[in-house]
Amino acid sequence: MGRYVASTAAEQQEMLKAAGYASFDELFAGIPEHVRLHQGLRIPEGLSEMEALARMEELAEKNTVFRHIFRGAGAYAHYIPAAVKSITSKEEFLTAYTPYQAEISQGVLQSIFEFQTMVCDLTGLDAANASVYDGATAAAEATAMCQERKRHTVLVSATTNPEVLKVIQTYCFGSNTPFQVIPAAGGVTDSDALREALCEETACFYVQQPNYYGILEDYQSLSDAVHEKGAKFIMGSNPIALAAIKSPSEYGADVAVGEGQPLGMPLAFGGPYLGFMAASASMTRKLPGRIVGQTTDHDGNRAFVLTLQAREQHIRREKASSNICSNQALCALTAGVYLSVMGKEGLKEAALQCTAKAHYLQKALEEIGFSLRYRQPFFHEFVTTCPTDSSALMAALEKEGFLGGLPLENGEILWCTTEKNTKQEMDALVSICKEVCGK
Repeated sequence: MGRYVASTAAEQQEMLKAAGYASFDELFAGIPEHVRLHQGLRIPEGLSEMEALARMEELAEKNTVFRHIFRGAGAYAHYIPAAVKSITSKEEFLTAYTPYQAEISQGVLQSIFEFQTMVCDLTGLDAANASVYDGATAAAEATAMCQERKRHTVLVSATTNPEVLKVIQTYCFGSNTPFQVIPAAGGVTDSDALREALCEETACFYVQQPNYYGILEDYQSLSDAVHEKGAKFIMGSNPIALAAIKSPSEYGADVAVGEGQPLGMPLAFGGPYLGFMAASASMTRKLPGRIVGQTTDHDGNRAFVLTLQAREQHIRREKASSNICSNQALCALTAGVYLSVMGKEGLKEAALQCTAKAHYLQKALEEIGFSLRYRQPFFHEFVTTCPTDSSALMAALEKEGFLGGLPLENGEILWCTTEKNTKQEMDALVSICKEVCGK
């Protein structure tokens, strides 16, 4: 079967007749006359395959494609094994959705079930859902699922990715939920400020692991402080980092969320990505969206079903904890295939290479006048001062095919490395920086 087969004019007429209409005008009679297109779309004449390819290549040349990437801040250029694309591009997988008659698509359901299992393995928590739209949505949904009748206030660390923080704030605004940002001190959450803000009305506290600046905070003390006040502790985790550091469950997290893009998805102009969510057993029924469960059919064979759908389409709207109505099934499949191909040792090796190369680059930059902004443990991102104008430095790097770190306020730069960055690349980057800075 082809991926797309257009219907013929005869087939269209047959469908109209079956639906009880004589023409398309009769079918669309309910659409006001003044908004209809009477002269068609008036699009240009079609091109031959060769002409279309030439035109696309002409347009593509306007893009800047960086050969060397040293920027992260939420989206990362990791190595993706060829097997991932080969498997996920099969026709039977090419949909972003769980089928609405789900149980007849056992293969898709099993792929989601395996994804959920892997998320539980990474986070150490008891249950995971079938994914949500992206990491920022997952963070916001987590704050919503933690709210109770007498607990509504949402606390978020200022060390959170600003884009994630804005989405959480938007969710809180839409539901009239009290929202407060806990300030940072020295690149990490101000624990004294957190303890002062925690109260009987606090529903939850959200913090990233590692945080926006790449730092690994003292999550245990933050978790203890939150739980002492009876609130829920939410961790936004980098899934690659989880192969080498303590899991959210080891810190006592009630909910773990994150952006799944590092798990086999290219940068791709910002999407599509997926958000993963996992929770402790006591929070399972509050997970938004869909959960695939394992059961047996009437013959006793292994089977998969949709279960625990706590969303407004399936229960009374006022009882729903979320209006998430779908999931990123194709992206979740990609993540599952990536994790299967990499395996535990492969994922751990990627994580170790990420952090080792980040520390190599940090030391090399310090030797030419850059200074590490925060003297804290970090994973594969770190912030430095810049001895020259950061925009001029980024422009110089771009001329040589390098996407440098992300310029922050006060002329600081957030650098990132992954396992793809070679020693030769990093040395070349430092050489360019040294020349621009006049060292």
